[in-house]
Amino acid sequence: MHTQSVDSPPRPQHRTAAGSAGVLALCSLLLLSLVAVRWSPLMSADGDIAATTHDWAVEEPALTRTCRILTDWVWDPWTMRLLTAVVVVWLVVRLAARWTAVWLALTVTLGTLLQQGVKAMVDRPRPVWPDPVDSAHYSAYPSGHSMTATVVCGLLLWLLHRHGVGRAVWRTALAVAVVSVVGVGLTRVWLGVHWPSDVVGGWLLGALVVALAVWAHERSPARTSPGAGAS
Repeated sequence: MHTQSVDSPPRPQHRTAAGSAGVLALCSLLLLSLVAVRWSPLMSADGDIAATTHDWAVEEPALTRTCRILTDWVWDPWTMRLLTAVVVVWLVVRLAARWTAVWLALTVTLGTLLQQGVKAMVDRPRPVWPDPVDSAHYSAYPSGHSMTATVVCGLLLWLLHRHGVGRAVWRTALAVAVVSVVGVGLTRVWLGVHWPSDVVGGWLLGALVVALAVWAHERSPARTSPGAGAS
């Protein structure tokens, strides 16, 4: 089966990416505003859900230990960044797709900077429990684990789709990505280190970064310039 290079000219997709980015930006801004002004219904829902899941985490130590392993090692942001680095090397060495490799590394880096900037701006306290099962640092909103997993998994899925992988590989990758993105968000709430809206905010901002990155990649003339990649 013939597969196209990651840097070969694709069908125009920038309009879809731009439209998705617009919707995600509006949703992200709305949730960010509600968190910043501490909208009472949202704060109440966050508190109720967090309290319930924390009680479950205390009562189920075996499951809680599993969640800690998953969130600290399998879905940790540094694990996601290491995966990104491996893919960057693969793009350069195996596909000579230098522009796409730079685009991928730069997007993940900018996503991290955006995440930290929003954390500093909102400065939302994390949940505090008399009997914590885990701990975390920095401000709560948005969830860095959730946002990083969304960015990395979203970008890698787009690259696989664009590269024309087989159906079995695509379905497997999609399943792993969905489980990872959803799973890491659930573990952060279960472990009592994030409010539910922190996780949703991380998902929304991560998806926004992916949409903007895809739009930028499709619009950039560098992806088809000499030396950008092999056809």
